[in-house]
Amino acid sequence: MSNEEKMIEELTKIKELLTPKPVPVPKNFREDFKAFLKKYKVFGMAIAFIMGIYVGNVINAVVDDLIMPLIEYGLPADLAWEEWMLGPFRMGHFLGTILTFFIVALVIFLLVKLFAKWEKLSN
Repeated sequence: MSNEEKMIEELTKIKELLTPKPVPVPKNFREDFKAFLKKYKVFGMAIAFIMGIYVGNVINAVVDDLIMPLIEYGLPADLAWEEWMLGPFRMGHFLGTILTFFIVALVIFLLVKLFAKWEKLSN
């Protein structure tokens, strides 16, 4: 056998090893459903979704109950900024929503940095 034939034979063996094996066909509905849950990681997605809702609630509470009152404390007491209007447009509410968005983004950024630091320290 020549060197080229040996090389082709080795490459064929490597290809067979690297080619993913086909997923066995489930035998019944129950097995099919279990395969679906595993393939698409449904439980992990459900947990992430639920956790996302509650983390969002915590972040909104931080913004609405801690940060926004501090900002409002610095404004004059008779200034109702949420009621500012420009014609039919509720500019105060809009600007407050934009400010809330940036504060939420900042809080999320700081939490991600904190968790990354904790992970780095634990490793």
